[in-house]
Amino acid sequence: MPSIHITDIESAINFWRERCPSGDGVTLAPQVRALADLYARMVYQRQELAEDGAFSPDAWAAWQTWYASTPDTPCIAICSTSQGDAVCKGCGRTESEVQYWPAMGPAAKRSTWRRITAEGTAWRFNRYAERARESSNDSGNRS
Repeated sequence: MPSIHITDIESAINFWRERCPSGDGVTLAPQVRALADLYARMVYQRQELAEDGAFSPDAWAAWQTWYASTPDTPCIAICSTSQGDAVCKGCGRTESEVQYWPAMGPAAKRSTWRRITAEGTAWRFNRYAERARESSNDSGNRS
């Protein structure tokens, strides 16, 4: 079962901190508090990954809201898997990941995003990066 990486939880915390800043510099928004509880447990236990079940309902709802604000697909409309490549030169996903992307859950999609970003070899991260940014700002097509 795919898990959610601690960096995604950090990103969700920062998303909510920006969205609901503390008025007094001390009090945390409920979404930040829920995610911070999970984050603290992960740091204490030296875990990089959290299963869906590790999230409280409030933390999961906060994470899902952050997730909905991220681009869904890494596709830049240059799919070399259709030409027989095992890994797409455009987005960095495997043929299987491209094929099953619509059926994948949020944790699996974020795991794939993390891998292709860490590798940084797909065209979306170099000569076609500008095109990828423009495509992610377009109509919100989440395929």
